[in-house]
Amino acid sequence: MGSNLLTQNPFAVLTFIVAPAILTNATSVLALSTINRMLRTRERMQQLYAKSEGGTEFRGAAFIEQVNRVEKQAVHLLSALRWIYTALGAFAAASLVTLLGAVAGQLGNEVFMRVVVGMGLLLGVLGVAGLVGGCLNLLHATQLSLTNIREEAALIRARQEKQKPASENSAS
Repeated sequence: MGSNLLTQNPFAVLTFIVAPAILTNATSVLALSTINRMLRTRERMQQLYAKSEGGTEFRGAAFIEQVNRVEKQAVHLLSALRWIYTALGAFAAASLVTLLGAVAGQLGNEVFMRVVVGMGLLLGVLGVAGLVGGCLNLLHATQLSLTNIREEAALIRARQEKQKPASENSAS
């Protein structure tokens, strides 16, 4: 394996180490934004809870549907966080394993180097799978959020239409 690209070219080793490190950084940013979305979803549920406690009248099936969507959105966000944390751990481990592989290559231990490089690739694939899973859950959570936004916008428009002065209603 003396002519192997990994042992002959220091830039190849650097590439194998830097790629997971960049993916680790990108995944960390995704995790932070997902945590922020989770906190905002929690705040929204607290608002809905306060709204349910604020009056004695039944708010209707649409209100319950909205509560159910916010709850489902939180479940999707939690699932996304699990996937993203898996990806984050996999990319960080891939960086370390690849570094160990580079050291093993320099020491001439070909068997250990092959095992470590294989583990690095496996961890990289796991990390990408985690990103894909997390992004799919984020997409579902965003769709639920958009449904709630559209429903609230329709309610606001309907309420404003009812509150129009008589002169504007007859002009329409």
